Amino acid sequence: MYMKTTLGIYLSLLSALIIAGCSSASKISKPLPEAQVHPTQQTATVAEEPTLVSIQSKYLLKDTSQVNVYLYVDAYRGKNPISPEDFSKIYNLNYVIYSDYGTRDRQGYGNVKLDASNVSRVGNKIVISFQVKSPNKDYGVLLSEISQTGTLKKVLNDLTIHFKKQSTNLLYGIYTPSSTEPLQRHYINSNEPFTVKRITGDPGKLHVYYYAHSFEAAGSPMNTAPKTVSKSLEIDSSFTINTNESLRFEKEGLYNIFSDTTQSEGMGLLVVNERYPKITNPEILLGPLLYMSTNNEINEIKKAESYKKALDKYWLTLMNGNAPLAQQSIRSFYGRVEEANQLFTTYKEGWKTDKGMIYIVLGPPDKVQRSKDREVWTYDQRGNAQNVNFTFNRRNNQFVDDHYELVRYAEYQPIWYPVVEAWRNGTIR
Repeated sequence: MYMKTTLGIYLSLLSALIIAGCSSASKISKPLPEAQVHPTQQTATVAEEPTLVSIQSKYLLKDTSQVNVYLYVDAYRGKNPISPEDFSKIYNLNYVIYSDYGTRDRQGYGNVKLDASNVSRVGNKIVISFQVKSPNKDYGVLLSEISQTGTLKKVLNDLTIHFKKQSTNLLYGIYTPSSTEPLQRHYINSNEPFTVKRITGDPGKLHVYYYAHSFEAAGSPMNTAPKTVSKSLEIDSSFTINTNESLRFEKEGLYNIFSDTTQSEGMGLLVVNERYPKITNPEILLGPLLYMSTNNEINEIKKAESYKKALDKYWLTLMNGNAPLAQQSIRSFYGRVEEANQLFTTYKEGWKTDKGMIYIVLGPPDKVQRSKDREVWTYDQRGNAQNVNFTFNRRNNQFVDDHYELVRYAEYQPIWYPVVEAWRNGTIR
């Protein structure tokens, strides 16, 4: 039980979390869901050996004949990010365009020379940009392979491309002052300067709809009850912006940007607080706990006069008053939350998505299989279960083109609850 004597040695667990920060997703040694990583590439055998961890990707259409592709790469030498100069010397890039997943119908291929003109660094990520010719098809799959010179080590990335689709999110990119390449993520921090640009540089006006709505977090993976039909969202305000001009959005919430208001799909941009993807505000820290807590526990915290003290009490109670173990568990749990925010933020925070929920509780999958509209995550072993699969289906969405929903099964219960219990007794690190 949580005893009064614990208050005498109160360590301000949540303050420790804020000061120490959460672990960064770019430092995960396991493969991220957006990457297919060659088995030999997951762990460096020499302290200063270059290592690729993962690749994320996106594309923008220049016109009907050319596509600009961007690869966002986590690359390290030991614990330090590799410089663009070193990266260009160490790695090679090849690509093939297939007509679809699981086919050998090749639509194009090429080798990309890496140099200062197309390799840069944004934060801790290497960003590679290159152009591919459209194969005069509506759809294709671009398979990129980054290999290390003189070794068998490589990392693969697959990217579905709609060569003729003219939606706003495929024509325009979000840029910040620190990068000449478009952001891969769907969020901007409040008051962070940014610019909306088209590759061609053409000036123009864009229409913006603002929604102050807060979206719900993912439901249990065992909840197979049919979803109730969601009500349509009401637009809170609308305005226009100019391309190629510096902008700042102060209000947190969801902004949907259109080049043509007759289109059904826009470019969703979530504006979040200045510390995101970390979450440190006590009221916000409560949200992800629903994945490992009972309704009574959540309601008790909500009724407390101080969220911070109630959260400290929650963690200390779970860990039987063991403050160091509580601190360790807090860092582990909210480190996962931060990673989920980095990886899966769409029109809502990453931790609220189906992918984010699975990632937070179970960690990175051991294998990912993708098709045109589906992803299957496989966990080799979790608890007493082996080869557990979670299937995510891509769903049409007016804000983003990478919205996935989990296929839920009641049979997940004997897998899910033991892992949740491991979080609650502090055995997950």
